Amino acid sequence: MKIVKTKSTVKKLIRELKKVKALKDKMEQLSDDELKAKTSDFRQRFMCEADKRVLGMFPFDVQILAGIALHRGYLAEMNTGEGKTLTATLPMYLNGLTGKGAILVTNNEYLALRDAEEMGPAYEFMGLTIKAGVKRNEDDRFENEEKKEIYASDIVYTTHSVLGFDYLINNLVKSSEERFLRPFNYIIIDEADSVLLDSASTPLVISGSPRVQSNLYEAADFFIRILQEDVDYEVEEKNVWFTEKGLSYAEEYFGIDNIFAPEYFEIYRHLVLALRAHKIIEKGTEYMINEAGEVALIDASSGRMLKGVKLRGGQHQAIECKEQVEITQENRSMASITYQNFFSMFPKMAGMSGTIYDAKDELMDVYGKEVVVIPTNNPIRRVDCPDWYFSDSTKQFEAALQLAVKKHETGQPVLIVTTMISDTEIISHLLVKEGIPHSVLNANNAFWEADIIKEAGQMGAMTVATSMAGRGTDIKLGPGVKELGGLAVIGVGRMLNVRDERQARGRAGRQGDPGYSRFIVSLEDDIVEKGTDPEKLKKYISGERKISDWRVKRIVNKAQRINEEVGSTNRKTSKDYDVVLQLERKLMYDTRDMLLDGGTLEDEKIKAIAEENIDGFLKDNKQLTKAALNRYILDNISYEMEKDMRYLNLSDKSEVKEYMLERVDKSLEEKRKVIDSENGMKDFVRVSALTAIDEAWIEQVDYLQQLQPAVSGRSSAQRNLMYEYHAEALKSFRKMEKRIKCNIIRNILLSEVSMDKKNRLHIILP
Repeated sequence: MKIVKTKSTVKKLIRELKKVKALKDKMEQLSDDELKAKTSDFRQRFMCEADKRVLGMFPFDVQILAGIALHRGYLAEMNTGEGKTLTATLPMYLNGLTGKGAILVTNNEYLALRDAEEMGPAYEFMGLTIKAGVKRNEDDRFENEEKKEIYASDIVYTTHSVLGFDYLINNLVKSSEERFLRPFNYIIIDEADSVLLDSASTPLVISGSPRVQSNLYEAADFFIRILQEDVDYEVEEKNVWFTEKGLSYAEEYFGIDNIFAPEYFEIYRHLVLALRAHKIIEKGTEYMINEAGEVALIDASSGRMLKGVKLRGGQHQAIECKEQVEITQENRSMASITYQNFFSMFPKMAGMSGTIYDAKDELMDVYGKEVVVIPTNNPIRRVDCPDWYFSDSTKQFEAALQLAVKKHETGQPVLIVTTMISDTEIISHLLVKEGIPHSVLNANNAFWEADIIKEAGQMGAMTVATSMAGRGTDIKLGPGVKELGGLAVIGVGRMLNVRDERQARGRAGRQGDPGYSRFIVSLEDDIVEKGTDPEKLKKYISGERKISDWRVKRIVNKAQRINEEVGSTNRKTSKDYDVVLQLERKLMYDTRDMLLDGGTLEDEKIKAIAEENIDGFLKDNKQLTKAALNRYILDNISYEMEKDMRYLNLSDKSEVKEYMLERVDKSLEEKRKVIDSENGMKDFVRVSALTAIDEAWIEQVDYLQQLQPAVSGRSSAQRNLMYEYHAEALKSFRKMEKRIKCNIIRNILLSEVSMDKKNRLHIILP
């Protein structure tokens, strides 16, 4: 094995590799039963022998090296085709032995099911249980008991989105019996750059009950259409905000005096959503109109149409209004979390990918994770040719077609990789005109796309695909293809980042096979048009101004660098926004867990909360009236009116407070008499508190989801947006705390309770 890295981290891992290899002969001499019995000895070296006996594959040295790195919690870069699937069995087995569970997540259901099915026999041979946490049909759902069985297994293969949503759902259950997750232990993230970086800016959100449909979408959309750029608003990369003149214009248009006043929050929010829909969120790259005439989001990392997924906080409805399609119902956000904060919850997290080293600095900064480059088992024989540069897309596509036809005529298999779905259609049309049979993958179905991409290495195969189609699937060369130079990868268009380009090139030349790659780019590539002065580009593209190849190269590569920087900034911003929600979420979830695990509020605590609520009421009603007092008691303490209230001196707050506390004691005692059981009373208080917490927390999550885009629309030149967001979020959290305390007491004192003949408690909350 040739070592191509000399970093101290890799040297340490190699020392451990030698220790594992030293025991190879000893392991081979054990019988199957003796080898299985070694599971209880808790040693990492036995899995290699199990893989050989059950799967017929003994891991290469580099795979063992990567396995050690993953066990140590590193992010491992392994070239495409180096066997990440087999590599993962080593640390998954070792960490599965702890009895605390080991989870492997990847970015689609196909890979999770495939790997669980193929690697499962090796784990089972060694006495561990294994389950897949996904189904082939993504519309099918596991029942609660099935999820319990899945997550109780030693080994779980699933997707990052399914696991994330299961975490949120697990923290919305109403009883401890409904929970299906156990405490997190160890996780490996396959295709880690796609998950930790490309998907990191979009949080997982669970939607709940519909919000009252707003009539402001149309008004905001019309207003945005009449604004002038650089006068009423400014755009910078993927950010847009109103200027002071634009804000004044909005106040005049809607007849309001201060657009930032709390009572006009909804107007301002809808204006920001409409502005973003028109100026930032692009049709064709971020969303499309599907055959049903609906706005469908596009996964930036895969080009897939995201079925059933909507942008949060009303942004989706603003796009629907812009596109003049039916505006769908806006639902409340019940729970939310970003991948950055989700995966940071695992005590031990590792990851692997073929293209992760380029983002090593960001991964260290965000996740505190070091990237280790694992050497290849065989020298790389792929020929990576210099890029070709053109001023316009017509010449670019002609050059790509000519190169593809030239390779195809020899029988060499060709994979043409594009950045956009629309480009695959252009290439396909050109190939049809040439009479060349081919497959087109727009990355709409992970199952059949993987089957097609596997065949892309056969003699004479011509495949056109978006950059991420079939990611995670090896392209093996057919008979006679090596002699022709292996798979030829032709990239059309500068991609979003260097990682995606390395991923595309890595399709060819797996495990020491020959291969070929070349990228063909132009000034009309989507990434260039978005990141360069349009007037200057127009002159170059039209031929009005001549431009050299080196100048094109400079403009194109600069546009890619800018896009990478914007992506990194957006991910950091997303994490910064979620810091507030993370702290609040931990507090709320810990409180919920305490209640679900049998905790409750004792009488002293209940009375203390009631007293705090009463103090707040009296503070807000300095000139107390009998009507206000009656209303508060009926809404919070008791439905019964008492005659002796007329003797109260309303100006004596201590007397009024004492009276109200007596009413609290009386209502509490009435509940005790009806329930007539200490445990029953604790259960009743637990349900009352849990309901109050959940209702208030859902409102808070929903508000924060709406607040983010609203804050981002304020003029960045004069405001510290993150400071403003944190200040607003803290203020709303304080309000939520008061609302929870009010509703806990209200639920306890005003609920109707009864016991049936089987001594079961029935609760009707107010």
